[in-house]
This record gives sequence, structure tokens and C-alpha cells, in this order.
Amino acid sequence: MVAVYCRRQHGGMSLCSECGGLLEYAVQRLEKCRFQEGKTTCARCPVHCYKSAMRERIKGVMRYAGPRMLYHHPVMALRHLLDARRKQPRNDQ
Repeated sequence: MVAVYCRRQHGGMSLCSECGGLLEYAVQRLEKCRFQEGKTTCARCPVHCYKSAMRERIKGVMRYAGPRMLYHHPVMALRHLLDARRKQPRNDQ
């Protein structure tokens, strides 16, 4: 999603430093997520891993790239929709 966003918003063929930093931050936070396999989408998660400023930036990326994912990566878009239908993970893990 970050690549789709960056390509259209910043015009480069590769990620700019700003989007690259955002992607690194997101990967780092997802690797440390305590729900891992049972994780739903971040919007439905009871624990917010991202700092407020980073959460707003990633929301902007998702808001732009989400609808376009169907054209760029249809399988990933479908998997994301299925993940969104999962029940919220319990917070006592």
C-alpha cells in the first residue's frame, strides 16, 4: 500500500525517504504485535501499536491506496477484506 501511495503522491519509481521510513516503522510495529496470527486489521485491534502521528500518516496511506489495491494486488486486497471480518483478538494474551 505504501508503494502505491508513494508512486502516485510523490512521483518516484521507488519509495521516497519519508515513505520508506513509514514502511520501516510499520514493519517494525507489526513484527512486535502480540496477536500475530490471530490479528485482525489494525482498525479493529484493541491495542494500538502506532504512535498517534504515525497512525494518522498510515491512515492517509490506507485511505488512498486501499481502494486502488483491488487493481494492483487483487489477492492481497481480498485477504485484507477477509482479515477485516475476523473477530477482535482478546486483550488478555
